[in-house]
Parts: sequence; C-alpha cells; structure tokens
Amino acid sequence: MFPVQHIMFRNITEKEYRDMELCRGIRTAEYEKDCVLFHAGDYTEEFGIVIFGKVHIENIDLWGNRVILHSLSANDAFGETYAFCNVPMLVDVTAAQNCKILFLNTAILLSPEYHGRSWYFKLISNLLFLSTQKNLAWSNRIFCMTAKSIRAKVMTFLSAEARKHGNNEFFIPFDRQQMADYLNVERSALSKELAKMKKEGILNFHKNRFCLQKMEHFC
Repeated sequence: MFPVQHIMFRNITEKEYRDMELCRGIRTAEYEKDCVLFHAGDYTEEFGIVIFGKVHIENIDLWGNRVILHSLSANDAFGETYAFCNVPMLVDVTAAQNCKILFLNTAILLSPEYHGRSWYFKLISNLLFLSTQKNLAWSNRIFCMTAKSIRAKVMTFLSAEARKHGNNEFFIPFDRQQMADYLNVERSALSKELAKMKKEGILNFHKNRFCLQKMEHFC
C-alpha cells in the first residue's frame, strides 16, 4: 500500500516509500472496534496514521470516567509527540470502529544513518506541516473545553465542524454519548440543550447529522 494522499508522504515517490518499508520504518496493522492500540503509560517509538476507520484519543481517570479528547478518521495522525519525546503516554488510543493504521517508526527520522536517503528531508518537512495542523485541531478542542455553558460548548464545536466541512449541514464523528464525553458534559444535559436549540430553530439534527439553521448564532 502506498498512501500518497497523506501529508506525511507528500512528494514521496513509490520507490522512496518502498525504501522506507525496507528500512523497517513503516508497517500497517488492523484493529477491531474497541481494541486499545495504546494504553496510558505505554512507551512507543512509532506514531500512527489512520488509513480507514475511526480512532479515539481518550483519558480515563481513576474512577473510570472517560473523556474523549479527540476523534480521528482517515488520514489523521496520532502519537507523534510521545514517539519523539520518549515519555509515557498520558492517554489511551482506542479503535472507535474497525480500522487500519499505518505506523511510522521515528528511528528513520532520528538515526543519522538515514539522513542521506532521498526521502529524509521530505519527511521532516511534511512532519512540520503535520504538527501545525495538529496544533490547530487541538486549539479547537481547547475552545470547546473552555466555553462557559453547555450551549456555548455545543455552538463552538458545531461551528468548527461546519467550517471543516464547508457546509452548514454535516455529520459529526460522535454518537450522543461520545459527543457528551468530548464536550465534558453529562449526556442528559447535552440532549436537553440540543432539544432546546432545535425548538428555537437554531439547528436541526438526527442522530449524528446536524444542520445549522440560524447561522448568526454560530458566528
């Protein structure tokens, strides 16, 4: 498989990709839904790229309360900070759907023996661009978490989703419980607030499909 569509492999030729495979820098693995790819406390030298399916980055406290920090789908990456810094993971990485993951071993970026490869500086450049994208995604997450009310959290989240899809009608990557976990609110309170917003004509929804109707509320 040659995932040329991912930013990490921008300008990488198929021959260069095969060379990375021969250097044991790349591997793929498939996981079933609910399988844990990484546990909090794990060390890793690899970071992952979702080929298909969905992955959740989760935090579970000592009392078993779960917060979904991020939902990742095809072409999203995870784990690069832990892989490069050699520190224990603070989160769990779980398959939210059956998924296939490409893992890239950081040894091919950190070891001097690979610096002369034709793909080396391309990967470094692509990694910097990827990091910038990830910072933007985490900024959106912080905006949701710091909003003062449930409605503000919902509107911040849905505004970001609308911008991402370029449309006021879209599907979100969560069911209702997962959305509540992501926004760090109770599911019943979230459902109540969504029902109010629907009644007020601000939005409409069915399961994970949303349509923003009064766009002035989301500006």
